[in-house]
Amino acid sequence: MKKLLISCTVLAMLLSSCSSDNDDNSSSNPELTMVTSSNTSGKVTYVNLLDPSAMVKSFTISSLDAEGISYNPMSDTLIVASRTNNRLEAYSGVKAASSSGATSLSLSINGSNLDFTNARETAVSGNKVVVVQDQLASNGLVNKLLVYQKTATGFTLLNSYTTSFKLWGIHMEGNDLYAVVDLTGDIVQFKNFMSNASGAITATKRVTIEGIVRTHGITYSAKDDLMILTDVGSATSDTDGGLVFIKNFMSVFASMANMGTIALSNQIRIYGPNSQLGNPVDVGYDNVTNTTYVAERLNGGGKVLSFANTTVSGDATPLTVRTEAGVTSIFVIRK
Repeated sequence: MKKLLISCTVLAMLLSSCSSDNDDNSSSNPELTMVTSSNTSGKVTYVNLLDPSAMVKSFTISSLDAEGISYNPMSDTLIVASRTNNRLEAYSGVKAASSSGATSLSLSINGSNLDFTNARETAVSGNKVVVVQDQLASNGLVNKLLVYQKTATGFTLLNSYTTSFKLWGIHMEGNDLYAVVDLTGDIVQFKNFMSNASGAITATKRVTIEGIVRTHGITYSAKDDLMILTDVGSATSDTDGGLVFIKNFMSVFASMANMGTIALSNQIRIYGPNSQLGNPVDVGYDNVTNTTYVAERLNGGGKVLSFANTTVSGDATPLTVRTEAGVTSIFVIRK
């Protein structure tokens, strides 16, 4: 869990993460699109937040359980990592379906089955898609990062990497991959990620985020040099989650030694009952409005939350709250 925040300087060529931060805000027909997936409903949602009516459209897809959603407004295609079918799936014609009142999307292309099981997040860079496999008995307790090439007819597996730690959220920034270390408060960086040969891969740097119990969602805005992480806390508590913002992230991260700690003094933190954050599993960001969007999995059975520009730590109240059963991933992109 996608990946947008979004980094897409040239959108047709570059989409970064399942969570997103958009650095190209010029368009004759501007859109601010948010898409989400669910692991219980078999549906995805789509909404153009710049539409005055801003109606959320819900579509049934081929997967009951989907993670790692991303969306490309240039091709009008969304991608999910199917946990039902254990493959990547792409669905095109989302805007047309929204306009026509359709209630389902037809699968346009898909990858081969069983390259992975127990998929989590995805990250997108150009026509390449990175998928996280979290360890499970069905996959031999192996944690993987898989790289696919998207073509007009399918997804071709290019590389497969194994890690010694559990994975969840990932984000591609240029040639570097940032990932959370599940069950910890740590994040790692893999420099020049896709230049590695298949096999076991070692992180370039690993750091601890002080105060985080269990990090999950991750996204980065190059425009704001802002890293956003989610903390799900205890998996069984629907009230102990939070958001962590790290400003001037690149310099802060560069100043850390491997296995160092990013202190609370370098963080802005949103925690507390007013936030409605319990298990925030994924996060997206719009760098024009400085709004953060969150997939909250546990509180109320699933909610999509948004938060205004955050400058001080505290128990912030969401700008918007939308109930969405089983929401697992969120992606926000502006064009």
